[in-house]
Amino acid sequence: MKTLHTLVALAAAAMPALAAAQGVAFISSEKDNALTVFDLKTQAVTGTIATCKRPRHMQITPDGKQLAVSCGDSGEADLIDLATRKSTRKVSLGEDPEIFDISADGKTLYVTNEEDSELGIVDLASGKRTGAIKVGGEPEGVKISADGKTVYVTSEVANVVHAVDLASGKVAANIKAGKRPRRFALTPDGAQLWVTNELDASVTVIDTAKRTALGTINFEVKGARKADITPVGIVMNREGTRAFVSLGRANHVAFVDVATRKVTNQVLVGKRAWGVGLDKAQKTLFVVNGLSDDMTIVDIDSAKPLKTVKMGRVPHSVVVVE
Repeated sequence: MKTLHTLVALAAAAMPALAAAQGVAFISSEKDNALTVFDLKTQAVTGTIATCKRPRHMQITPDGKQLAVSCGDSGEADLIDLATRKSTRKVSLGEDPEIFDISADGKTLYVTNEEDSELGIVDLASGKRTGAIKVGGEPEGVKISADGKTVYVTSEVANVVHAVDLASGKVAANIKAGKRPRRFALTPDGAQLWVTNELDASVTVIDTAKRTALGTINFEVKGARKADITPVGIVMNREGTRAFVSLGRANHVAFVDVATRKVTNQVLVGKRAWGVGLDKAQKTLFVVNGLSDDMTIVDIDSAKPLKTVKMGRVPHSVVVVE
């Protein structure tokens, strides 16, 4: 009986370790021209990967084999092999690239070029820029629709979301958003597009079929001025029931119920909360803090910060790979 008790105790002790997330998070560091590698199991930084100049937005390619990194100062995307963690090649993105998205077939990359007020089109196989579509001033956010027929682009100057029809190569609709719209999240069914409005302390919810705004979610943080509530980063869980929005200089991340569009929790994180990412189990939120050079790990169930880990200088975005 003693042996049985011992085995049960050992099995119970082993369960948390078995349940621990297996994989890494990559965090882009604007000032270090590098990506920080964070081990999800040990919750520690294990190294860095050198990349192009001023790395910012990142995305896993549709085949799951590479990490694409957009670098603003070198005007290119660095394609990093996830198995070897080495750069395989670099692709030109044009002047001052911002955010990008990749088509589901992995063939085409769409990127905003801020200085030229364009949505650039890049053929990934050849690495060549094949076209560009004029949009409003200071474009940033890019999101391909669920059916792959439309690319949504934010214009920080015009305060609109452009719906670009890929068949015609033209802007098919301009949807009014808040002041300085930045980033996107799509509900899993593709019916709603959520856009953060940095200078309006809000998120605009868009009906993608009607191409009209359904409503606005306004953020308030106790003790913070509205001007300091600057939402930028946004991620939605796999089920489309919750959205997580980083509130910038308000140093918080907001939990939003998607069905009711109500803020359910706010969690204090680091200075200028920016990029956000979720683990595969949808239990942990990673919040990158650009002015405190760190990342806060948040437990979603309890809505509490678990740990803050130092990162590189001016961390921008986080991508979780499991």
